[in-house]
Amino acid sequence: MKKISILGSTGSIGVNALHVIDNHPDDFEVFALSGNKNGSLLLEQIEKYKPKYVAVVDIETAEFVEKHIDLNKTKLLKERSGLLELSTLTEIDLMLNALVGSSGMEPTINALKSKVDVALSNKESLVMAGSLINQIKKSTNTNIFPVDSEHSAIWQCLAGESFEDVNKLILTGSGGPFRTLSLESFSNITPEKALNHPNWEMGNKITIDSATMMNKGLEVIEAFWLFDISKESIEIIIHPESIIHSMVEFKDKSVKAQLGLPDMKIPIQYALTYPRHYKTDWEVLDLAKLGSLTFEEPDFIKFPCMKLAFETLEAGGTMPAVLNVANEQAVYRFLNSEIGFDEIPSIIESACEKHQYVNDPTLEDILNIEKWATDFVKSYKSKTQ
Repeated sequence: MKKISILGSTGSIGVNALHVIDNHPDDFEVFALSGNKNGSLLLEQIEKYKPKYVAVVDIETAEFVEKHIDLNKTKLLKERSGLLELSTLTEIDLMLNALVGSSGMEPTINALKSKVDVALSNKESLVMAGSLINQIKKSTNTNIFPVDSEHSAIWQCLAGESFEDVNKLILTGSGGPFRTLSLESFSNITPEKALNHPNWEMGNKITIDSATMMNKGLEVIEAFWLFDISKESIEIIIHPESIIHSMVEFKDKSVKAQLGLPDMKIPIQYALTYPRHYKTDWEVLDLAKLGSLTFEEPDFIKFPCMKLAFETLEAGGTMPAVLNVANEQAVYRFLNSEIGFDEIPSIIESACEKHQYVNDPTLEDILNIEKWATDFVKSYKSKTQ
């Protein structure tokens, strides 16, 4: 039985991961969970899965949870420090990092240092500290199993192949809810409209990233660190149906693609059960019913966040970390109706231009950059105000 900890168990990925575990109760033990502010759902999970450890970041929620659990059976860890302690557990076989945003970077590092494999949904870990994480992974002989549907697809397409035969990786993206909207209309986009994704059910932050196409840009950077391939060998193609999750082109010009319905349980399960494809009772992809699949070139003018991601990857150093944090904070300000949708790319670009660049950053450098970029975006004066 595989012992698993789930960081972010009350979020979209965490909840889906627990659904996967429910389908295979004899194969997994939920050893630890973490949450933030959804205390009621976390209590339900504690009651059902009886973890040995629980971390709650929000202090008020932690105090609420503390009143309702048996502390003799479940150890409660509080605040950010509790989450970081949870990520150092050595008794587990696999840590699923389903945290959202830059807060997930340190837990990924902690788990790998503790010689624990990581199922990684938190792409920001590699975007911010890819070089550092790969060094740690190599020194501890640990693994990162990708949970993002695109990177899981590439991972599966590469199975049994010689990497020297790979010509390029092709990341697919739906194009988000504004694929066909005119650029002139972007200033009128509201958070409610941006949260209405045509294919996927995701958390708020990643849904906005999909709307700006920054999500695809972050995935390019993540793919660079995951698969150790040149920047020039990673491409994006728009695929509105979200059936092909990504592709690999080989040097003989053959192409392998991984297909499936847009359901995050599929890549989550593969990360938890690798190298097996366990039986499920989920909906089956019916290609005849689907009829056709379509593709388009990405529009870097309408969605400049993708171009910014490629540029920061090329620049290296602390540039991708600034891109990530500035985007994260800009998204939160947009969700709070403090800035316009069309202001997000310009805020990110300004942060990248003005930050103090470090070529080979340490963890301390990255944490300092995180604070600087957060303060920078929070101080930005919106043109709408």
